[in-house]
Amino acid sequence: MPGRKTVLLVLIGLFITPFAFCQSEVFKPVINNMALYEKKKDLKFLASAKKSMDSLIVTHADSNDMRKSVYRAVVNSTIVYIDSLNTLKQPAKFFTQTVQLTDNLLARKKIDRYADQMVYVKKCLANVYIRQGFTYIATSDFSNAEQSFLKAQVYVPTFKQLNFYIAYSNNKLGNLNDAAKYYMDLIKTDSSKAEYIEAASGIYRSMGDTAKALEIIQKGRKALPNDNLLLMAEANIYNNSKNYDALAPLLPPLLANYPDNSDIAFVAAVCYDHLNQYDKAETLYLHAIDLNSAAYDPVFNLGLLYFRESLMKAGDEQAKYTRLSVQLLEKANEISPNDIKGLQVLQLVYTQTQNKSQLINVNNKLKQLTN
Repeated sequence: MPGRKTVLLVLIGLFITPFAFCQSEVFKPVINNMALYEKKKDLKFLASAKKSMDSLIVTHADSNDMRKSVYRAVVNSTIVYIDSLNTLKQPAKFFTQTVQLTDNLLARKKIDRYADQMVYVKKCLANVYIRQGFTYIATSDFSNAEQSFLKAQVYVPTFKQLNFYIAYSNNKLGNLNDAAKYYMDLIKTDSSKAEYIEAASGIYRSMGDTAKALEIIQKGRKALPNDNLLLMAEANIYNNSKNYDALAPLLPPLLANYPDNSDIAFVAAVCYDHLNQYDKAETLYLHAIDLNSAAYDPVFNLGLLYFRESLMKAGDEQAKYTRLSVQLLEKANEISPNDIKGLQVLQLVYTQTQNKSQLINVNNKLKQLTN
């Protein structure tokens, strides 16, 4: 049955911090240009801010000046974040140099004096790493994607969405234990996201731990009883394990939420069929066929249901169900003419109805397919 699995690029919200600096004549051009960029969103003001900032750092003493270095980190990190296309033509090492500058500042004593500014800088750099990670994901380079997200996490360890990105990358790499760990960490910090819960459950299903997968989904459904994704996930577990007694109570809300979904109608029909609730099964097989007349399984299953019914009836009722079974099974054969199981059932039907010519055709076809 279908579910929703999407990975959306979510960047960290920023606030503009340069104005938190105490006004100083020497830094005024930098602050003014940053303010103009914030107002007009024109990259030329970021270029001017960088030019003004660079002019203030000439000597070794200037480079060691913490305040000037923090100003430079604010300006440079803004550029690497905002100018993702490098319209300002910064050198290839510009991002690496900005990271090194930031790391050096974070290691210095008394950097807490500039806590707000450094939070801003770290968010900018983290956003760049997150964008890089998604660029790698787009090319299926999940190893480098994971590394980019881990680097982002160094700067913003409380940004929980990163756990999702890292878990997703590990899942794609086949590192299922690591993926499960990150998904479970997400659930512990935010149990309101059905996507996290379903993804964690999916990892455990991939690992063959169906019991753990079901436990996660059931806990999630207690917290989010009206979430359709988790309802679908629990139904999928029961359906895949053929636990039709457990699946049946979930079918009414599933069918109500997805009235035009042929897959769900078919799964519900199969469930009721196995529970010997033939009227419900027939209705839902017919509904699945109405929704997708080209699908083989609901047509074949309904034909098989009618054939079983014909074996338990007599007289006119037997004739009716036999006729219906022939119609459906022949239609299924038209959809998938080489399906051996379908041909074998037709073999039984034609034997029962003594349709010798059709029986010969089916026998010949089976010999071709099985020899």
